[in-house]
Amino acid sequence: MNDFLCDQPILIRFYPTATYECSYLPGRDARSLVASPAEIIDGHAYGQLIQHGFRRSGLYVYRPACHPCHECVPVRLDVQQFQPHRNQRRAVKRHANLTSHLQGLEFVDEHFELYRRYQAARHAGGGMDQDDREQYENFILCSNVTSFLVEFREDGKLRMVSLIDQIEDGLSSVYTFFDPDVPAASYGVYNVIWQAGLARQLGLPWLYLGYWIRNSRKMAYKTTYQPLQAWREDNWHPLTPDN
Repeated sequence: MNDFLCDQPILIRFYPTATYECSYLPGRDARSLVASPAEIIDGHAYGQLIQHGFRRSGLYVYRPACHPCHECVPVRLDVQQFQPHRNQRRAVKRHANLTSHLQGLEFVDEHFELYRRYQAARHAGGGMDQDDREQYENFILCSNVTSFLVEFREDGKLRMVSLIDQIEDGLSSVYTFFDPDVPAASYGVYNVIWQAGLARQLGLPWLYLGYWIRNSRKMAYKTTYQPLQAWREDNWHPLTPDN
């Protein structure tokens, strides 16, 4: 994929990065295909790119291009047909006291402090646990598309923050961080179900969940949300826990 002409008159080009250490599969090198120039990729253009397996990290729009590895598979959830299974319903019930509040992409000290605690507990040594304010803002608060934050509180205490993009055919779950010190919490499960519900309320068909990686403990869970589709061979196909 070298060029991409949107149905609006802008031309996007794609460039492979140098190889870097894979964050999900130990001992493997990774490479991304980056869409450029970033500043012209608005919500409409990004809406078309995400339908072809791309994702956003700050202003950086990319898709894995790790030949011969093809473990990173873009997935999206059919929110109109989604019905939580028993364990997922338990997570919703467990966190029934959470309240949600939507807000713009503004820096909040409390959010940043939670982000730092989450990275230190869940991703120690991964690099992001050393993020300073500027790196946090570039990752979480920089966007050329329609984006918003959702904070979740329990009895006034901040428990979780989600960054979500709204595109033409759905919502895209960009990043979520939560309180790592609450025992037996299921914030991640609750969050996916909450976002699916929001997409359904907005009349949008899809919740884009990023990449499913079968052999990564951190990323394999996504097939527990059904019906799921995967971007493979230049089209979307059903993806079940068995395939």
